[in-house]
Amino acid sequence: MGAMDYFICLVSAIVMIIGGYQFYFFVQKHHYRPAREFNTRLDDRIPFWPSWVWIDSGLYYPIILLLVFTQPSFQSFNYTAFSFLVLLAMQFAVFYFFPVRIPAHWHRYQPDGSLSLRMLAFVHRFDKYDNSIPSMHVSVATLTALHLHATLPQSLGNWLLLAFLFPLLISMSALFTKQHYVADILPGAVFGWIAYVFTNWLLS
Repeated sequence: MGAMDYFICLVSAIVMIIGGYQFYFFVQKHHYRPAREFNTRLDDRIPFWPSWVWIDSGLYYPIILLLVFTQPSFQSFNYTAFSFLVLLAMQFAVFYFFPVRIPAHWHRYQPDGSLSLRMLAFVHRFDKYDNSIPSMHVSVATLTALHLHATLPQSLGNWLLLAFLFPLLISMSALFTKQHYVADILPGAVFGWIAYVFTNWLLS
């Protein structure tokens, strides 16, 4: 693909991300049943490190958009985009029928002069308590890593494994910024894997 092709795909990806979040925000306010809360002693032992918000916000979207520039064709981009729509449908169904929310006190902190706390407070204005399990950040990061592993040149060899550092770092940031339970992480990764495998099977 040429420069204009990648530009069109990049704009399309940004619009898809913004549009996808509208479904996420909708289901925050509309549930089939009341959202439940649960946490474990392990959740309580995980420290609150606001500085991890920069991993969550500074790494998440650039890596997703980097995926655009690894696509060899419009067809490949469309298939990749479709896999994210499949994932969105799966997440939406769980958020609607089996809603889980994090404890409200996890977000009760005072945004002082710390830039990290102020950034985290900004994020929490939109990403509130509901839609906890499975972690959408982890599922999207896992699906992105699987696509990167498939589309990056095989000549990179073991460096391709670095793609899977992405969901690991996103998982850690979700826990350290107190946006998810420990129990949210593995289902998020599994959802990303299912969307990838299902889409490949469907389009094969």
